[in-house]
Formats: sequence, structure tokens, C-alpha cells
Amino acid sequence: MFKKILYAADGSEHSLRAGEKVFELARLTPQTKVDIIYVVDPKHSKDEVLNNWGKDAEDARKEKLAFIVQKAKKSGVEFEVIFLNGDPGPTIVDYANKNNYDLIVLGSRGLNKFQEMVLGSVSHKVAKRAMSPVLIIK
Repeated sequence: MFKKILYAADGSEHSLRAGEKVFELARLTPQTKVDIIYVVDPKHSKDEVLNNWGKDAEDARKEKLAFIVQKAKKSGVEFEVIFLNGDPGPTIVDYANKNNYDLIVLGSRGLNKFQEMVLGSVSHKVAKRAMSPVLIIK
């Protein structure tokens, strides 16, 4: 059914639940590939460095995705982890639209609660602008 799935992850609780569902779904169709993307928001990268003082920022990002990568390996589904830079909503939409995914999966809420209240959630932006079907996990 879905051969090429884009899973947007940020390490939040909703994102982790989305990860569980995406690999359950991917196992239903043989030869499905899941691309896991993590968008590094330049507006918050300074905070990320300060919160992870003494660690490499890339290592901290990989640490946020460690549980997801573990789930992916356990599922047996082919996957790839991709790091992108930019504003999360538009970056996810742009990447998804350029790469013709069968499905986009993401959590309903991410790590940045303030931005959701002021600008609207990333999931809402993706659902509105993506050309592929979008599955939002609560």
C-alpha cells in the first residue's frame, strides 16, 4: 500500500508514538522504506547547544532519535535518518513534495509548545500544504 513513507521526528512524546505506528504500518507492505527526518530549526539551535553543553549538537540530535532508530531496527523495515535545516513545517513540506512520498507521518505536537500557540502547529502546516496524504498521531 505505502512503499515510501516520510516520518518527521523530533524526539517528543507524540513523535515517539508516531514512530511506533509508522513501523507497524510499514511492516504491512513488503519492501516499504521509511525516511526519518529531523529538522534542525536555526531559531532554536543556539538553545540546543546551550542545553547540551559539552556535547556535540549532532550527537544530541542523534540521542533524541536513538529510541526511534532502535524501533526501526527492531521492525526490520528499511529506513534512513536524514537531518535537514530550516523552519520545521515548510522544510518538511518542501522535502516531502520534492521526493514524492506515499505517506507522511508525524506527531500532533512537538517539542516547541510556544511556537504551536503563536504560529500554528507543524502538523497543521504539513497537513495543509503537503501533496501526499498525512497521518497525524496523537
